[in-house]
Amino acid sequence: MAILILDDDPDVGTAARLLLQRRFGPVRLLQRPAELAAAMAAEPVELLLLDMNFLPGHTDGAQGQALLREVLARGPKAPPVIVMTAYAEVSLAVASLKAGAFDFITKPWDNQKLTATVAAALASRQTTAPVATSLLGESRAMRELRALIQSVAPTEANVLVLGEMGSGKELVAREIHALSKRAGQTFLAVDLGALSETTLESELFGHKRGSFTDARNERPGRFQAAEGGTLFLDEVANLPLAGQAKLLTVLERREVTPLGADSAQPVNVRIVSATNLDETSLFDAQRFRPDLLYRLNTIVLRVPPLRERRDDVPLLLNHYLAHYAEQYGKPARTCSEAALAACQSHDWHGNVRALRHACERAVILAQGPQFEAADFALQGGGQAPDAAAPPISSVSSAVPLPLSDMERAAVVEAMQSAQGNISQAAKLLGLSRAALYRRLEKHGL
Repeated sequence: MAILILDDDPDVGTAARLLLQRRFGPVRLLQRPAELAAAMAAEPVELLLLDMNFLPGHTDGAQGQALLREVLARGPKAPPVIVMTAYAEVSLAVASLKAGAFDFITKPWDNQKLTATVAAALASRQTTAPVATSLLGESRAMRELRALIQSVAPTEANVLVLGEMGSGKELVAREIHALSKRAGQTFLAVDLGALSETTLESELFGHKRGSFTDARNERPGRFQAAEGGTLFLDEVANLPLAGQAKLLTVLERREVTPLGADSAQPVNVRIVSATNLDETSLFDAQRFRPDLLYRLNTIVLRVPPLRERRDDVPLLLNHYLAHYAEQYGKPARTCSEAALAACQSHDWHGNVRALRHACERAVILAQGPQFEAADFALQGGGQAPDAAAPPISSVSSAVPLPLSDMERAAVVEAMQSAQGNISQAAKLLGLSRAALYRRLEKHGL
């Protein structure tokens, strides 16, 4: 799988490729729109960075908008799209967001901003792809969750979604939006864990030209871009206390003040937020403001972990195995009884994301007429999370571990130390969030 960059300026494309391939793996460059369809058919695409103008003298973005619609028409197979625009085309970028683009980058870009946006887009793909038309599962817990969503969605109440990493919190948010009165408007997801303290206010609330160094033109924030629709604040517990205070003010007043602006702008968005923080920590006033929590948790939805709905595992296996067989052109196969039993007894500490990753691996590597337990590379069995691998500090040098086991142990220890917080665990390991997501999937965590 690769990241695609479609830009008719070879210098721009090369600069982006050199920056991104060090962090995210293979990056392919395209210069002509006519090449896009063939490139997407040749191999799976993780992410598309799309320029808006390809004809000399044209700045209306019509060709880029047409390409965006073409890509998004692929439905569940469509990769997330980051639109690249010049500073004078910010209104075009906002229109692209409303059409379904993941985000936009203005050229010339800030390297930190570009890599953070790409990391967030790749993380969202891991969360939502392949996109289901509804939340899969016939267990009692999932039926109850879907019933709650159907009751809550038509209202304007703010919703807080709680659940472990990989359990499907963004799918819940998208389902709420799809069943709401705002379904025809923008759904915009913001990974707050990917925003730094220095850029948080500008990213959420926007800025005016000249409000800070490199603010060369006006830029709308996520609240303005989601106007009339739903704004999904993922990993909301990662906000620092100062950022929480600013978010609280916006929610109370229903207006934002862009950096450098003299007056506030009214905003009309519905807020759905999510966190994998446990409720004990969430109600700790040293970590999360009680008054902000009160604003966000008008309705609380809890997404059950996969180990609490093992009856749904066969349904999920069939869905993802069929999906990846079609994607990779592999023959359709069923699971042996032993494989099915092993998958159902596995604790799936990475939840649906980990199961999906195991299915993709099995489809690619399995050789037999049926999927066997070994094809899913299950590790840790039914052990509790703290028994999945020994902590680094307890590994004796007299009993050397394979490198992959040591890496897994380090990831487990970091996730435990960070209490499941992706951003904090990535910092402990010295990794980017995207790199940590890849390692979590690699080790089935």
